[in-house]
Amino acid sequence: MRPTAGAVLGALALVLTLPVPAAADESVIGGKPAQLSQSPWAVALASHQRFGAQRSGQFCGGVLVGHSTVVTAAHCLGKEVLGVPWQQVRDLRIVIGRDNLTGGGGQEVKPAKVWVNPRYDSWTNEGDMAVLTLPRPVRNRTIPIAGRNDRAYRPGSRATVYGWGDTTGEGRYASRLRSAHVNVLRDAVCARAYPGTADGTYRSRSMLCAGEPDGGRDACQGDSGGPLVVHGRLVGLVSWGTGCGQAGRPGVYTRASALLPAVSAHGAG
Repeated sequence: MRPTAGAVLGALALVLTLPVPAAADESVIGGKPAQLSQSPWAVALASHQRFGAQRSGQFCGGVLVGHSTVVTAAHCLGKEVLGVPWQQVRDLRIVIGRDNLTGGGGQEVKPAKVWVNPRYDSWTNEGDMAVLTLPRPVRNRTIPIAGRNDRAYRPGSRATVYGWGDTTGEGRYASRLRSAHVNVLRDAVCARAYPGTADGTYRSRSMLCAGEPDGGRDACQGDSGGPLVVHGRLVGLVSWGTGCGQAGRPGVYTRASALLPAVSAHGAG
């Protein structure tokens, strides 16, 4: 989940010139299979050039919030993850409608426009958001973003996180989309877990966190930018955290309501 882990993956792909290894059919820590027909707004970011052809070159997740608009994490498009500025990744693609990354189906779309939040702070992880515009609308069902005062953000809400990322915290990556149930936590819990460390600082105005008291279910590396959903509404984007599925170290997400101004300004509907 952390940006630093993405940098390690990028280095492996570049230095060893090997694709990211396929995993057993597991996913986000403690997850289970997710039907893309039920979550068609879950998309993958990919580059064969940087991460190999296996698993479609997936390196991060994203969310279709409009028929021409995808949101993801800013750090996914940073040099630490990609190894180069995103503008130099000539085959940057958004994989839409493909649950099995080792197979076909769906489509790989080159974004027509990319906006990465210039105020993203890689030290605190605040403002971890980016907006990608598709060259033409797609028919896939989109997901609404929960507004600022939406009940979906209430502590205790049962949430679901989706992704194709690391299944164990040890570099085993899923081929098929998976999901895991977690609970939205109180801001005080998150602030105690992340008061300001090398991993980041919890800021309630633009972040929320979710997990389980004893750990075991969480997003992980490769899930960044993917969706956290409550009652059919987007409440967060996978952003950062310490480890994966550790007790007392919940996953931290970009609060989805903080995306609304950027989507309004830079999205295409």
